[in-house]
Amino acid sequence: MSGAPVRWFDVPEAEGLWEGDLVEAEVAGERVLVVHHVDGSFAAYQGMCPHQEFPLAYGKWDEEENTLTCAGHGWEFDLTSGAGINPSGCRLHRYPIRATDAGAVRIGIPQDGEARHDSSREA
Repeated sequence: MSGAPVRWFDVPEAEGLWEGDLVEAEVAGERVLVVHHVDGSFAAYQGMCPHQEFPLAYGKWDEEENTLTCAGHGWEFDLTSGAGINPSGCRLHRYPIRATDAGAVRIGIPQDGEARHDSSREA
């Protein structure tokens, strides 16, 4: 992530999200995929596949392996890190995320004006 300042936004769609589930949300005009891993941790990634901007929320998630296969053309991602598995030369943008004991989920959106839907190259 760049050194741009981050603004935090509540994500009501992610409140009460079960472990082993994911949800898409629009946060400050950006499509974001929120993942609640089976270990209880959260992660947030760009919500569009970098291949042809297909919504990742429609993909098949293997929550035990932490992999997501895009329903558009079968690109695979490691949802622990956002790294591309197939193909390996891509990466999903990862947003900072916070979950409180009270169940609130907040995502940090960098305030640099850059789009985060095409991260097809390794950073």
